[in-house]
Parts: sequence; C-alpha cells; structure tokens
Amino acid sequence: MKFLQSLLVFITLALVIPFGNAYDPSPLQDFCVAVNNLNNGVFVNGKFCKDPKQAKAEDFFFSGLNKAGNTDNDVKSNVTTVNVDQIPGLNTMGISLVRIDYAPYGQNPPHTHPRATEILVLIEGTLYVGFVSSNQDNNRLFTKVLHPGDVFVFPIGQIHFQVNIGKTPAVAFAGLSSQNAGVITIANTVFGSKPPINPDVLAQAFQLDVNVVKDLEAKFKN
Repeated sequence: MKFLQSLLVFITLALVIPFGNAYDPSPLQDFCVAVNNLNNGVFVNGKFCKDPKQAKAEDFFFSGLNKAGNTDNDVKSNVTTVNVDQIPGLNTMGISLVRIDYAPYGQNPPHTHPRATEILVLIEGTLYVGFVSSNQDNNRLFTKVLHPGDVFVFPIGQIHFQVNIGKTPAVAFAGLSSQNAGVITIANTVFGSKPPINPDVLAQAFQLDVNVVKDLEAKFKN
C-alpha cells in the first residue's frame, strides 16, 4: 500500500511540476494592458492592469522597427527592444520582439536572457551565431553561419552571441518567449558590476593576472 501511495504521489508531481515551471503567467482574460498608475488598475506580473474596457488599439501598437539602430559604439551593434514597456498590451502575453542592427564586423556580444528562449531570423547580411550549453552538458558550443532567411534558436538561459562576418551591415529580428526577457551581458556584468567584484576573486576565477582584471574593470566601470 505504501508503495502504491508513493507511486501515486510521484505520478502526481510528474504531471504537476511541468505546468508549474512557467516564466510568464498565462492570461486569464483577453488582455491585461499595463499601466503605471496604482489608481487605475490591479497589479499583475510586475505591472498594473487598466480596466479592459478602457483598452485601445494604441495599447497593442509600436512603430519604428523599419529604422536602423545606431551602431556607433564599442561593439558596433544596436538592439531595438519591443517589450511590455513599449507595448503595454504585451503584459501577461509571454512574448516580445527585438530588432538587431550590426555594422560590418559588429557583434551582439556574449549574453544571456534569464527569462526567455530566443528565435532569430536574419534579414540582411551574414552572421556567425552560437550558444554554449551548461556545465552539465560539458559547455558544448553550437554555432552556425546564417544567411538571409535563416533561423536560429538560442535556448533559455544559455550564453549566446551573434557576429557580423560580412563587409556590409546586417539586420536580424528575434522573438523572445517573455514579455520582458531581461539581458545579462557577460563582460559588462562580470567586469562592470557596481560595486566592482574583488579583482582577486576574478583573477582566480578566470586564471588571469590581477592587474589584467583591474584593467578590465576600469574599461567596463562606466
């Protein structure tokens, strides 16, 4: 009897746990348009929701992804984000979008999205893309060279990157499985934290001379 009871509990957990591992809650109504005013709504998933009867078409609209982003920066790329902050109607929908512009030889440096899987489609140019699996999978590197019309998926939480390996600008669009996927750029996070991580800690972790770490922290402190 105890064995059957234990088996029943195990089966129940196996059925329930996958459904409990949600990153964005499923909506329980047609929409939940985000507002910032406590007096106008109910707090849901990090945002206040306006009365659905007050929703309008503009709550579900964004214009501007036809415009190239400014790539005049250190990494020669620009990410134009369209998430719940730009389209309030995305609240509770579990989806968002970005446009990524790359100057020749520009890159979207190694980073991770803590709350979303990303699916990217290349529109113009040639990209070298990839992601690294977890320690448990021996940190395997998965890479591909993309041409216009090609699609690549970056699993949730995995460190990934894109590099324009062509002599002309590149443009890609990516969908993310969260209304607010978040982004952790590895170099900026490790060497540009506020306050800085003790250089001795990073020197040991990265097997670098401590002066090299101090130099990197100086570069990323802004």
